Amino acid sequence: MLIASISGIRGTLGKTVGQDLTENDVIAFVSAFAILMKGKGRSKVVVGRDARASGRWITKIVIDVLTERGISVVDLDLATTPTIEMAVVKEKAVGGIIISASHNPIEWNGLKFLNAKGEIVDETQGKKILELYRQPKSSKEKKSKKGKVTAKKNYEDFHIRKILELPLVHAKNVKQKNFTVVVDGINSTGGIVMPKLLRRLGVKKIISLNAKPTGKFAHTPEPLPQNLTGLAHAVCKHKADLGIAVDPDVDRLVFFDEKGNCFGEEYTIVAIADYVLSHTPGNTVSNLSSSRALADVTKSLGGKYSASPVGLMHVIREMKKTRAIFGGEGNGGVVYPRLHYGRDALVGTALFLSYIAEANAPVSQLRSRYPKYEMAKEKLALAHMDDAEKIFLRIKKIAKGGKIDTRDGVKIDFPDSWVHIRRSNTEPLVRIYTEAPTKTRAEALAGEWKRKLNSLL
Repeated sequence: MLIASISGIRGTLGKTVGQDLTENDVIAFVSAFAILMKGKGRSKVVVGRDARASGRWITKIVIDVLTERGISVVDLDLATTPTIEMAVVKEKAVGGIIISASHNPIEWNGLKFLNAKGEIVDETQGKKILELYRQPKSSKEKKSKKGKVTAKKNYEDFHIRKILELPLVHAKNVKQKNFTVVVDGINSTGGIVMPKLLRRLGVKKIISLNAKPTGKFAHTPEPLPQNLTGLAHAVCKHKADLGIAVDPDVDRLVFFDEKGNCFGEEYTIVAIADYVLSHTPGNTVSNLSSSRALADVTKSLGGKYSASPVGLMHVIREMKKTRAIFGGEGNGGVVYPRLHYGRDALVGTALFLSYIAEANAPVSQLRSRYPKYEMAKEKLALAHMDDAEKIFLRIKKIAKGGKIDTRDGVKIDFPDSWVHIRRSNTEPLVRIYTEAPTKTRAEALAGEWKRKLNSLL
């Protein structure tokens, strides 16, 4: 499978152009990005990858394409997505390329493109890259003086230093608590950087699971409870105060409490927002598929909450528009603009540890402070993606009793629940997300709307 979008390309490795992620696809996409970046004046791009074995040969292709076009490269080699984002600004580069398929399985890889601010390229830039990628390639391109390559490893040290300088990160308080923390690095970059961060924060006892960056994922890499039974067991075995899981590129963050229970990926941003807004009141943003618990907490602390369409670029745009001081996505994606505009599991971990140190309460007790909502998820495969738009038009006609938002598919907000139906960005299907006060109600609502969609088809 190959998925090309305005934020990059992602696919399963193979040899069929247009169906798999091939060498030709990588060359074509990076060439398109290079054409767009070349006119920006500062011909330097930061490149980094997660630990997938395929990342090595993709990195070589990326660097070859960029340097042949006269663009110099700062090669970070193994680095987290948020570290690469911060390095773009630090290096005064014109952009960046992240070689990662995020939480997708091992047979996948991909490219994500950054602008000069270290942020995911905006919609205009993304569409231009797609347009250039799809254009016939000319054999008469003007040759450029070859760009230089500068290798810079261990860039996470800079990233961690900037986190420790944040006013709301209190390493001294964390150290005094003598926390025991278990961290699952999924055998990728998290295995390097997360223990290093915890040591710098003053955590005395760190139990590292899957810490070698071999790229051979020890379990399905998406940080969901069903994939993290080993972490839950280790938390109980070592009588730890906290369990931490990240995805392969370390931009998603999930916690487990001292009883080995998942804190809930939706509640990662809720809890951290509570801490941040308690000290620095302000506004927050999450996407339309995220829990309304963030809105509840934000309003209780005097701030305003806004929702954006799904996708990091949309969240960031809404945060800038509303001057939000905190935001993210319900999949455990923390965005703290005081550091940078990107999902960042490292800063999320530092803020959360500072929070539990200050609260002087077990993690399970903190979780009980927040409004209890339950989510359910369904999906419906489509023979043709064009069918999605027809479905959305019909949904608006049959939806009753709720407020409708059509910025990203159709979301229907009911007084005590909601349903969000949208086309997937990564697969040929429609996703159905629901939230309600109980799991039974959320699952019933998801099943009800799946049956309605089937009837519409």
